[in-house]
Formats: sequence, structure tokens, C-alpha cells
Amino acid sequence: MRVRIVGAGLVGSSLGMALVRAGADVLLEDLNPSHARVAAGLGAGRVASDDEPVDVVVVASPPATIAEAIIRMLERHPEAVVTDVGSVKSSVIQAVVASSECPDRYVPGHPMAGSQFSGPLTASPDLFTDRTWVVTPQSGNAPKDVESVRGLARSVGAHVVEMDAELHDEAVAQVSHVPHLMSILTASHLRGVPGEHLALAGQGIRDVTRIAGSDPGLWRQIITTNSPAIRKELIEVAADLDYLIGVLDHDEPLEAFLALGQHGSLALLGKHGQEPKELAAVTVEIPDEPRALTRLFADVGDFGFNVEDFELNHDTVREVGYLSISVERPQAEQLRNNLDSRGWRAWLDRRASDG
Repeated sequence: MRVRIVGAGLVGSSLGMALVRAGADVLLEDLNPSHARVAAGLGAGRVASDDEPVDVVVVASPPATIAEAIIRMLERHPEAVVTDVGSVKSSVIQAVVASSECPDRYVPGHPMAGSQFSGPLTASPDLFTDRTWVVTPQSGNAPKDVESVRGLARSVGAHVVEMDAELHDEAVAQVSHVPHLMSILTASHLRGVPGEHLALAGQGIRDVTRIAGSDPGLWRQIITTNSPAIRKELIEVAADLDYLIGVLDHDEPLEAFLALGQHGSLALLGKHGQEPKELAAVTVEIPDEPRALTRLFADVGDFGFNVEDFELNHDTVREVGYLSISVERPQAEQLRNNLDSRGWRAWLDRRASDG
């Protein structure tokens, strides 16, 4: 399979690396030629020199230019299936249908993968492994074209899900775009917090604000293209915030409101898209010395527990770290006891907050 990738940023370069690993012939182009050269040097394909025939074109350009790029690729590559990796679908489909003479060869797609980083130097061929890749077929798409896009996604290790475009935009507003804005709101509030107060910050605030460091220009484009769905969600969040302010001094309604957050977090699917499991975390203190983490992982491996997740944090004062190991709740006490027997300082942790 020969694939042309338009846009050699994080997602485009990562896709190129993954496709090359899967045996595809990948051509790279970018408005910034140096990005394409860097991506090629990292093993994401070869720099495109002309419009040689391809089977699939993947548009991975910024959201503000993605519809224009799709229309251009449909014209330049009349035999190819054209897809994209944009996080908003309805407005792009409308623009392509309105302006292209052959919109039926455009099969919209969206891999649910990325990070707060950008550019080809941050790319990884494993970015899509075990991640969801949404395909939102149009009514005029040929089945073989849809299958070409599905096959491309599967070849890089993704799990393919088909959705209606409007439902997709509503879903990403709920699980991606609005949570990102909540992170930004929390982080922006820290601007006025005194330095001596910030010194008390633990890992919880870092977790909440991590994605706020993403490129604001990119996210401005994402938000404006999905503003109807995002606005609807923000209105509901604002109503919840008003309610929360009103019950701050009332124990029962406050606790009931706080429990809603616990229920919401449990609704998220577990790893590999499985139904969520009831987990407990065992936190282990690790000395800041060579091979300490290796010894700990070796001990955990010897015990034979299936680790569902883990998170490493550092003490801001002492020269130690803390590894929080999530296992199924019935196994947590036994894991803690086993770690104690090997000389580790370990305790059960519900991981509720730093406060």
C-alpha cells in the first residue's frame, strides 16, 4: 500500500512511522518542508517529490486548513481514497461536500491519539497502538473505500469504531474538548496564586493541568470548529458549578454531588476498551538511587499480579519517589503484604486526592 501523508507533525509523523513498520510505502509532505525532511529522517517515510499515484491520502494538517487540504487532495489524486485525522467531522464534511466535485472518495477519520507535545521530533510509531480510531462514513462512500481506511487504521494497531459524524462531534466535546478546557481553566487560575501556596502543590494538580500545556493555537482551531457541541456541554457544566456553589455548606447534597464524580470516573472503560474493574492502588516509597525502580518491578513481577496501571511521582522535599500500582481490589492487600516482606514501605491508597 502506498500512502501520502499531508502534514508531518506529531500525528502525521507517528502515522508514517507506524505505516512504514507495517510495510507501507509512505510519502510525506508538509507546508514546512523541514518538517517532512525531519520526519523522513526519523523513519516516517520519504519526502514526496511529485504527485505519484497513491492508494490512500491521509490529511494531517491543522484543523483550520484540513477541509481545504482534503479538497485539494481529492483533485490531485483522482484514484485515491482520501481520509483525515481531524478531531471534528461535521463541519469538514459540509465544506468538502459543498466545494469538491468528488466528495464521495473522502472517508472521514479520527484517531483518538495524541499528546500535549507537537512536531515530528515528538512522534512515535506506537502512538495508535490499542487506541480508538473513529471512522464516520458518508452515505456516498464506496464500501471498498471505507474498508481501505479501516484497514489502514488496523495496520497501525488501532481499534476501529464507526460513528455518525454529528454523534462523533458530540462525543469528543464530552470526553476530550470540554475536559481540555477544564484543565485550562484550572491552570489559568493558578496565575494569581502566591508562590508560597504553589509550593504546596501535589501530583493531583499536576495531573489535572498537564494537558493545559498543549499548543493554544491548535486548540483554538479545534474549539472553534466544534463550538456548537462544546457550548452545549459548557452550559451544563456552568449549571453544575452554580449548584455546587449553592451546596458548599450543606453536607448531604454536597456529598451526593461529590459522589457523582466518582460514578463518572467509574463509567470510563478500562484498558484495551474493557469494562472498568474495581481497582485499588498500592503506593510504594522508592529511594532515589540507581536500580531501585528495577528492583521494585522485579519484585512485583515475582508476585505474579496483573498490574492494571501505575504512576510515578516525586517527593518535592525528600529524595524519594512514590510508585502507585493499581491492581484489582481483592489483590491489593496481598500485594502490599508481599511488598512489605521484601522490605518495601507500602500502603493502600484510594488515590482520591492530595488534600
